[in-house]
This record gives sequence, structure tokens and C-alpha cells, in this order.
Amino acid sequence: MIDLTQFLQLFHPYPGNRYLQVTTQADETTTALHKILKGVNGELSLAIYSEQNFSLQFPDTKIQNIQNFQDPFRAIPREFDMVMFKDIFCLHENKKMILKIAYTTLANTAHIIIIEKKGIMDIEATKCMLEDFEFRASNAIDVLEGYDLIMAKKMHMWGAGL
Repeated sequence: MIDLTQFLQLFHPYPGNRYLQVTTQADETTTALHKILKGVNGELSLAIYSEQNFSLQFPDTKIQNIQNFQDPFRAIPREFDMVMFKDIFCLHENKKMILKIAYTTLANTAHIIIIEKKGIMDIEATKCMLEDFEFRASNAIDVLEGYDLIMAKKMHMWGAGL
């Protein structure tokens, strides 16, 4: 079990906030996000690139099961206050497509987080890619043991301004 204390300090959900975790499996981070969101009447949705069914573990959560790393996840515009890619960004065959979907589905001034096991992700190249897709103030933050984490913000009226 990993220590999530510092990781959870990144999140300050308001009542009714909605987060989306795009991942290959539900884990401790999923459970922790689910718990803090329930505490403020928020909502966690999952897009899981796996054939496993996690609906029993998270019965009150919207779960999309996606079969392969070419397909996009589904989300409507301005639906979420945060999108987190965990252990999926480097595996996905169309990073540009999923960043575009993330940008569109995020509310203004919302955050995107990319988490990968240490050493897998080229941090500077990922930060540049985020900048290309109009995410600003990207930072690599060391708060999750064994993982690299980059957090950036969709800024209102910058770039695409959606």
C-alpha cells in the first residue's frame, strides 16, 4: 500500500465537483478520490482500458470499459473539473486525441493530471505536449512514490478558450 497523503493534498474538491480517472485499473488512488468526492457530494467517473469489471467495487460510479489503446474515452464538453490519466497516457496510441478530449471535457480553470510509473514518461516532452494542447502552468510534482506526476491547468480564454 502506497502513502497517498501528499498526493491527496493536490485535490480540494468543492461540492458537486466531478472528476474523471482514465486508467488501466482501479487502485488506491481511485478509492481515495472516490472517498474525498463522496465527502463533498461530488462524483468520480472512470474510463478503464481493461476487460475487468469494476462496477461491484464502485457501484455508484459511471464506468466506461474500453477494449484497446487506440479507442478514445467518451466525455461531453465541460463535464469534469479534473481529468487524471493514470498508467494509460504512454500506452495510448493516440495521445493527441485523448488530450483534445480532455481539454474539451474540462471546465475552465480545471486540472489535468498525468501519472506514469517512474522512468516511463519523458517529462519535458509531455509538458511541451500539454502546452501544445493549451494546458498551462504544467509542473512535475513528486508526491506519489514510484510514479512521475505532471499537473497542468486549462485556463479560461487562453488558446482555444473552450
